[in-house]
Amino acid sequence: MIGYITLGTNDFDGAVAFYDKLLEQVGAKRVMETDSFVAWGPDFNVTSLSIIKPYDKQPATVGNGVMVALNVDSPAKVDAVYKKALELGGSDEGKPGDRGGGFYAAYFRDLDGNKLNVFHFPQG
Repeated sequence: MIGYITLGTNDFDGAVAFYDKLLEQVGAKRVMETDSFVAWGPDFNVTSLSIIKPYDKQPATVGNGVMVALNVDSPAKVDAVYKKALELGGSDEGKPGDRGGGFYAAYFRDLDGNKLNVFHFPQG
């Protein structure tokens, strides 16, 4: 149902470099791009994550309580994505660990302060 999620940026080139390297950790690639918008995913027919320069030319701001969650296939992948985010200049919002009921997750912020979560939750 969700086509794509956008996060605003005030440093477009920096954000593109951050997400190119971060999202390759989960097998995503650029699926659409313009001079002010880039989207990553396996293809544009499933939900993708994108960054954008705000259309109104005002500074991008972070939404309080807004977060993007990336679903991965193992706790080891959670650890790897979290580590990569911090290596790329992201900041810690919650180290990897079991949050209860087998929900293994880590939290971080990107270069613009947008909050992301990477998680693994085994089903079945």
